[in-house]
Amino acid sequence: MSLFTGTGGLDCGFEAAGLETVGCVEVDRLCRRSLEENRPSWKLLNPADVLLAAEFLRPSDLGLTQGELDVLAGGPPCQPFSVAGQWTSSGRRGMDDERARTVVAMLDLVETFLPRAVVIENVAGFLRGAVSALPFIENRIGRINRLHRTNYQLHARVVDAADYGVPQHRRRVIAVATREGVPFVMPEPTFTERRITSWDAIGDLNEAVLPECKGGWTDLLPSIPEGANYQYLTARGGGSELFGYRTRYWSFLLKLAKNLPSWTLPASPGPSTGPFHWCNRPLSVREQMRLQSFPDDWHPVGSYREQVRQIGNATPPLLGEIIGRALISQVLVPGATYTRDATLLRPRLDAIPMAVPPVPIPPHFEAMIGEKPAHLGTGRGPAPRRMSRYEIEVD
Repeated sequence: MSLFTGTGGLDCGFEAAGLETVGCVEVDRLCRRSLEENRPSWKLLNPADVLLAAEFLRPSDLGLTQGELDVLAGGPPCQPFSVAGQWTSSGRRGMDDERARTVVAMLDLVETFLPRAVVIENVAGFLRGAVSALPFIENRIGRINRLHRTNYQLHARVVDAADYGVPQHRRRVIAVATREGVPFVMPEPTFTERRITSWDAIGDLNEAVLPECKGGWTDLLPSIPEGANYQYLTARGGGSELFGYRTRYWSFLLKLAKNLPSWTLPASPGPSTGPFHWCNRPLSVREQMRLQSFPDDWHPVGSYREQVRQIGNATPPLLGEIIGRALISQVLVPGATYTRDATLLRPRLDAIPMAVPPVPIPPHFEAMIGEKPAHLGTGRGPAPRRMSRYEIEVD
């Protein structure tokens, strides 16, 4: 059973590993439509809100008894724990954030169902740092163990999806708790030396309709090399000096490189937010789906922006397949083996074409050329909300 199912990335990966999704708790209207469109056999549970589901949902609603569910999985909303959240007016508040009530609700459902394994996928800050959810989760798991004589033990590791064959860098914490206390070990990375590239993922696509750039800054994209961002147009880059070094956010005018995995796909990009295609345009929906490792028969519903939001919020299905296979072989069917590579792993394409060199900046930007102040240095720029001086390391 999945919570915060979204457009089904984690479930899609678990399905590829051999697990059956028996229920989904998802409140977003468009995500529910996408699930109905792509997997009508998956039961959309009611209440659809996790907070209400924690009060009313019972194993019998899925035709199960307590303890019969194999896996309960989900990724609670990450904003309270996200590094990006520390720059907002309210700051990164962790379990003090109202949105963190969903973590409480997820653990309520763990206690209701007592599954054989619990899987949580989230941003790295979810289980480390001064505002992490780790102390709360460990305390609550301990209480469940005392009341129900279970032996849930939390095992967590921060991983980069690109290390497992996803053509996209995406750092996430994978936390697994097993009811019988069986240690869960995340498989070792297999693609650290020669990763699946953006070209492998989307180089063979020939899209009939392509999204167009919006906003004046994107006129500069042809003047930035593949794999670079606005910093090419600073004093420390190779182009004209239009910006101060490190004075913009990293993904500003960021372009894909054919020979590298993509950078993390955002859920709500601005008009100048990358990664952009090496052909100097936004990525199409299908290209973003490929970079997330969704199969080609998966189609989110809604407008372009609505589809981008669903894709950017998803867990890469291939990462889900890797986790699912490990769960099966270590916990659910100990000793089970797979005779072939992960099914969602994309094959490599032929030789990667040469990068197109950048061109001079458009004439209407020439008046901007000149010396610009750089960022003042670590700790001297705009300050995030004050954080603790230590971090909790989880491995």
